[in-house]
Amino acid sequence: MINYNQADGLTSSYIYNLRQDERGFIWIGSSNGLFRFDGISFKQYGKKDGLKNVDILACETVSKDEIFIIPFLDDFAYLKGNKVINSDMNSELKKIKFGAEAPNFISDKKRGEIIIHIYTNPKNIYIYKKGKVKVIPIIIDPAKYGRVYAFDYKTDAHLLYLKDSKNRIIAYDIITRKIKVCNLIFGSEEVVTSVKDNLFTTINNKKNVVSVYLMENYYSFRKIQHYQSPENIYSSVIDNNKKLWIGLENGGALYFDQSLYTPYSLSKPVKFLEDYVINYILADHDNNLWFATRNNGLFFIGSAPFRSYITLPLKNNSSYITSISSNSKNIFLGYNTTGGGIYNSGKLTNLTFSENKKNENKAVTANEKFVYFAQTNNVFEYNLLTKKQRLINFKGTIKNLIPYGKDTILVCTSQKLFLYHINSGSYTELWDHRTYMALPYDKDSLLVGTFKDLYKFNIKTKKAKLFLEGYYFTDIKKLKDNLYAGSTNTSGIILFNKKNIVCKIDESNGLSNNQVKKIMIESENIFWASTESGLIRVQLTGNKPIINKFTITDGLPSDNVAGVVIKGDSIFVGTSGGLGIFSIKHLLTQQKYINKKVIVNSVVTDGKEYFGSYDRLHSQTPKNNITFNLSFLDYASQGKIGYKYKLEGLNTSWETTNSSKIIFSSLPPKKYIFKVYGLGYNGKQSVIYTQIPFEIKPRFWETVWFRVLVAILVLIIWAIIMGLYSQRSRNKKLKNILTEKRMAELELQAIKAQINPHFIYNCLNSIKFLLYKKENADAESYLKTFSQMIRKTLHYSEKTFMPIKEEVEYLTLYLDMEKLRLKDQFDYKITVSDDLNPEWLIPSLLIQPFVENAIKHGIPALEDRKGYITIDFAYSGTDLCVVIEDNGTGIKDKTVLTKNIDSFGVKLSQKRIHTFKQLFNTKITLEITDLSETKQKPGTQIKLFISQNENKNTGMHH
Repeated sequence: MINYNQADGLTSSYIYNLRQDERGFIWIGSSNGLFRFDGISFKQYGKKDGLKNVDILACETVSKDEIFIIPFLDDFAYLKGNKVINSDMNSELKKIKFGAEAPNFISDKKRGEIIIHIYTNPKNIYIYKKGKVKVIPIIIDPAKYGRVYAFDYKTDAHLLYLKDSKNRIIAYDIITRKIKVCNLIFGSEEVVTSVKDNLFTTINNKKNVVSVYLMENYYSFRKIQHYQSPENIYSSVIDNNKKLWIGLENGGALYFDQSLYTPYSLSKPVKFLEDYVINYILADHDNNLWFATRNNGLFFIGSAPFRSYITLPLKNNSSYITSISSNSKNIFLGYNTTGGGIYNSGKLTNLTFSENKKNENKAVTANEKFVYFAQTNNVFEYNLLTKKQRLINFKGTIKNLIPYGKDTILVCTSQKLFLYHINSGSYTELWDHRTYMALPYDKDSLLVGTFKDLYKFNIKTKKAKLFLEGYYFTDIKKLKDNLYAGSTNTSGIILFNKKNIVCKIDESNGLSNNQVKKIMIESENIFWASTESGLIRVQLTGNKPIINKFTITDGLPSDNVAGVVIKGDSIFVGTSGGLGIFSIKHLLTQQKYINKKVIVNSVVTDGKEYFGSYDRLHSQTPKNNITFNLSFLDYASQGKIGYKYKLEGLNTSWETTNSSKIIFSSLPPKKYIFKVYGLGYNGKQSVIYTQIPFEIKPRFWETVWFRVLVAILVLIIWAIIMGLYSQRSRNKKLKNILTEKRMAELELQAIKAQINPHFIYNCLNSIKFLLYKKENADAESYLKTFSQMIRKTLHYSEKTFMPIKEEVEYLTLYLDMEKLRLKDQFDYKITVSDDLNPEWLIPSLLIQPFVENAIKHGIPALEDRKGYITIDFAYSGTDLCVVIEDNGTGIKDKTVLTKNIDSFGVKLSQKRIHTFKQLFNTKITLEITDLSETKQKPGTQIKLFISQNENKNTGMHH
């Protein structure tokens, strides 16, 4: 039994009433406000929370998240979304007026209503629903019915039940205001004290009688049980299991362990808490019991310990048991004081061996005639037949007693190992060492344990051989041939055979504590281990043992187990809280999981606390923090609650904590799912997890649109900077280009200025040569052509570009003049491709120097054939191609033309090509080919390629 009081946070000792809501929370009406309990902490609602009166008679659950609060003096309120709403906030509550009279209240959860009325002569009935109060007058003729006492209301039939002055039950229809007298007449002193569904109880305080009535229909009642108490009765309660509790005026509560629906008379009650006055008793959803007391806080007992207590044949058993043993008839108990007990068929006989109560029992062993209790410094022998005691002294502190055959006992002490002979009462020294346990191993040897090693000891030779090193064994039992189970002080359980260790069982593979006190064999594959953390059952199957753990949540009087005795299906468990007796089959039906879910009480984020629905939960705080406040309502775990959780989206592993507040900090913006299991006593887990999805929203500077906007702004700024830089570079480059262009223009003008004298000089030399030869007619014709050439040369030298057709005319005039000068030593042909536009602009006077060079260096040297020059204007890919070809002597090196001192015109033309590229970005390529090398014929070929791209405006095609 656990007592919750001020030290636990329940800052009120006087408890009026208890309720459990749909989620499982325990609500406590007290003299100091309303409390909510989740098994670990008490949350108090008082004046600072909105209650106008902290003397809370009761509360009732209206719905999942709404609690109606019933205080003294009409200061009604309700709790919704963790907020107290009082009559100042909702004036509807002011309609409910009772004054100093205590009200009765009925909860109709299906309709979400609370029905309230006073007991004596009610004038109105009040129905609260969703913040509204409906007032229905009650009109009962006092002349006909006298003083009435209301005790129940049936919402489905809207009938109010009252006892009139004639002790009759009358049913009042609050809608039609009709009254019907029922079949039942109470005794004159009977008062209804408890109503549960179609059952109610009455108390007759003069006779100390509690009666139980059954409502067979709306107007017919029948008494089904009654109980006359030897003590004054204070209250009666029908719990959720339809079982009767009676509170006694001088303290204590009587429990009747049978359903009130059974046709049998009430059984003998079990008495609880006889030193405390009980105001109210609540059996919760899991059949745990809660006791509201007057001035002593709240008491709790779990369902399993409660059932164990009321079914245990041994009552008021709470001795601190340190050792346990048995014979064929009895169970023997050694206590932590100088005494022991003998249990047989529900009866416990206590024994006292010495006045020194500090001498605790270390071990107990027995045969059919004697029981031996090992105290700290000696052994007491108790004769089961004569009831006589005898003190046996041994050297050293007693550590253990182990039966060895029928008539001898191995006695382990701090100095020696002894063999005690029961029949003679003498003992033999076996081994001069400190020993803690021993076990018969074979015919002539024992296994003997010291505080750190296990030895094989030969009884005949008195020699010991190390068997297992490094283990402090507290007990060893033989499971079957060549297999032993040993409990150790620090290393769990060791399974070994005659050669080596077979298996270790410790905290890493299922034990709750590596300190194991005793081993008890159930079968060759099953044994029980006693620890300070509960009782362990180990079943050896395959490679991995099956381990079951049993603790106070399963009904053990205490987790500190000294040892067990097995008799058939019954297991007797000696604990620091007394003796527990259980059915092994019943123990094994325990649930492996807790059939509950974790409750999220609230979520704190953005500096706000949210209650109830978390469907659209999101956070956007500077630190991206979120806090989950949790409860796991497994009251049987007695506050030993933990949580196993993970945050999907952040990690994949599960974490455990004992804190009910789980905080996540500095979460990156994204969507998450918080999942959490509840962990009860001994690590038992909830069957399913609770999950809460939520989202950490990015702050505006973390959003995609902001980042895109920043990226765009950066790009714009970068583009502006690069644009300014590029503009500056372009301006600088343009300035340089303009300078270079101006220089190139001047250079072009200079080149043109050089071309004109060069051409005139060549022509005058030709005229001079004709006059020298006195070829006057040719000279005259040449002069005529020369004058035309001079005019055209002067005309085109002023222009940068000229059309192809004019270039052809100019070349024709020049070739005719040269042909005249050389007396028809060559012929020529100029061809313009049909797919070329004759208006195509080409650099002026560019081609003539190459034609002149072909005549000058290719034709005069011919002796065996007449010279022939062709000029073709054609389209090559996207370029204009001008081909000048002669059948002269050719060249051995294409650089000859450019290196010859007489090729001044060609040099000027090459400079013009370079200058045109600078000025107009006109791409002109020059190729010179010796035809004798490529086409095996005499002559030289010159190709000029002019790119179309730089002359879009001229057009190349027709």
